[in-house]
Amino acid sequence: MSERQSSGPTSGKDNKSGGNDDQKKVEEDFDIDMDAPETERAAVAIQSQFRKFQKKKQTSDS
Repeated sequence: MSERQSSGPTSGKDNKSGGNDDQKKVEEDFDIDMDAPETERAAVAIQSQFRKFQKKKQTSDS
């Protein structure tokens, strides 16, 4: 049987150690123009790379 990897943070930092720096919550508003051509191009590029990643992952798992 294979072991499952946790989906937790991969930064290598231990969240149990002292300090609240990692737990600060900052709310940010993002003003992204969803109709802008560069936004569409960026989305297409991201989706393309993700599809390639998924295909490569699927072929390596077989």
